[in-house]
Amino acid sequence: MPVKLHRCGGMWVKIGGHPCWKVQKALNEAGIEYEVVTGPLSRSKRTEITRLSGQALYPVIEFEDGRVYREQSKKMAERISAGELFEAPTTTPEARR
Repeated sequence: MPVKLHRCGGMWVKIGGHPCWKVQKALNEAGIEYEVVTGPLSRSKRTEITRLSGQALYPVIEFEDGRVYREQSKKMAERISAGELFEAPTTTPEARR
């Protein structure tokens, strides 16, 4: 799977304003295959997301080569819908060390 969507565990929340759903819906509509990786709701327990992206906010997209993409969910969804996900500005966990 070339893309992992790291998101909150609230998979039942499917309203337009929910950041995780907004990005997941854009991936679905764009036909991009992805794996959902759910994480803790509590920000203090989001150690894996912090390690990957340098912050504790969802959603985060992780590419197969280890690059990570994170912006505000609205911007992420717009980029995905425009077909520009794979050109998104990314970082790697190693680059932040």
